[in-house]
Amino acid sequence: MLQCREDVLSFTKQLVNIESIVNTGGEKVIAHSLYTLILTFPYFIDNPSHVTIEPTILDEHERYNVLAFVKGTKGRSNRTVILMGHMDTVGIDDFNQLMPYACSPDELMEALKKEQLPISAQEHLDSGDWMFGRGVLDMKSGVASHLYLLKYYSEHPEELEGNIVFLSECDEEDSSHGVLSALKTFKSWKEEHGFEYAAAINADFVSPRYEGDKNRYIYKGTVGKLLPSFFITGAETHVGSCFEGLDPNFIAAELTKQINYNPELSNEAFGEITVPPVSLKQTDLKPSYTVQTALSAYVYYNFFIHSWSPKDVLTKLKEQASIAFQNALSSFDERYKQFCSMSGEPYHSLPWKTRVMNYEEMEQLLIAENGDKFVAHMNEFKEMLMQNSELDTRMFAARAVEEAWKWMNDKNPAIILFYSSLYSPRIELTGKTDAEQALITSLDHAVEAMQPQYHYPIVTRNFFPYISDMSFIALSDDDEGINAVSKNNPGWGTKHYVNYQDIRDLNVPVINIGPYGIDAHKKLERMEMTYSLEVVPNLTNLVIQNLLK
Repeated sequence: MLQCREDVLSFTKQLVNIESIVNTGGEKVIAHSLYTLILTFPYFIDNPSHVTIEPTILDEHERYNVLAFVKGTKGRSNRTVILMGHMDTVGIDDFNQLMPYACSPDELMEALKKEQLPISAQEHLDSGDWMFGRGVLDMKSGVASHLYLLKYYSEHPEELEGNIVFLSECDEEDSSHGVLSALKTFKSWKEEHGFEYAAAINADFVSPRYEGDKNRYIYKGTVGKLLPSFFITGAETHVGSCFEGLDPNFIAAELTKQINYNPELSNEAFGEITVPPVSLKQTDLKPSYTVQTALSAYVYYNFFIHSWSPKDVLTKLKEQASIAFQNALSSFDERYKQFCSMSGEPYHSLPWKTRVMNYEEMEQLLIAENGDKFVAHMNEFKEMLMQNSELDTRMFAARAVEEAWKWMNDKNPAIILFYSSLYSPRIELTGKTDAEQALITSLDHAVEAMQPQYHYPIVTRNFFPYISDMSFIALSDDDEGINAVSKNNPGWGTKHYVNYQDIRDLNVPVINIGPYGIDAHKKLERMEMTYSLEVVPNLTNLVIQNLLK
């Protein structure tokens, strides 16, 4: 076994000490610091062209990736393993009065001794084998593990039969500009150095799946993530004549009731199941208070997938939206009848019908009716929206749908379904190719060799359950699935764009061997040091050795 604990611990602390919150200048600082550190390794002093710091592309923020590689001298193989991990973190506002210590693990743990903590967190704090702090788990200890292996093989290239490529990317916590930019470098290095990419190993964090779960998980492939969004129009009215109109918030509430936590929308594959969708935003689009009901509402939901395509999700959610719309109308009608009975006012049958379409369908209708005039107007409108740098991709898409809706001749209430953010593709790793089978076999042998050295079970599963940059290393979707994303995202090509062909061109099997801990993205974020600093680097190294034989 590699005696790596102290070195990985030292690298972890160096990285954690640099506040690198996503979409802030800290991302730039940590990238330059890491680049400078790698340049001090003797191998890179002699081979400075083997390490680079590169700005992201098509990005509103100035930030950088750090990439490096070591060419092994044991034989003449071009087989190459990518070691990847992100150096950005979520914010630290949740630390409240402990915010000054959020990125200083030793000081934070000293301060936590004076806090009243949950029992499990207190036990971990007292154990001496857990480290607290922003980024210690998600995922700077994972980057530190890969950094250690980069340094080790830079000092022992004679033990490496093939090559390793190190990537520390930015912007994982928001829009994945880092890994998407790195794809270009992977491609150029493949052409320049003849790298034959055999696999990628990510080092994002792993956690218990349920209370009392003692397993330490390794994941083959990853969950996919979509952000299905709904623009909902009603029929406006004065609140004093509320039954003369249809409040879009009423429909939105029914839609959320239909979709939120609905197990029918959990996707099963290989005996593993995704959690159901959950609402991430629900609002109307009124700019200010009036006594008129809102013209429109906007909701979107997190949606995880294992085997469904983005096209499948649109089909399923269009059906769910139709159910919700009909339920809303039925409920409205029932309450309207009850009110009429109580008030003595005459009842009139409802003028509205269930009406659901996706953005692609609405756009095709408007182009058919208005031709180039509509297309030109929407292009100009989107260019105008692009001037507002504070408008995120999700609200950009909503405003584009809202503008397109103004061109509709039939403005009866409707639900428009679309995507408004990044699609993180699902990856299935099943052994269907020689490369996948080689990675699975190498991983199985590594776990078998490492398990006797560690007292908790090391267990492999098929899908990493959180959003990660693994999604952009391989592609399981066909063109039809990807087209469902591009044709139904109103911001595509302006506010938002992903070159999925770059992913398909790389297309290497990927697994996740990452640090173990609890409460990522929370104040008590912490990682178990024995597993994270000792087992993870050694497991990763065994997979590398097995793959490159």
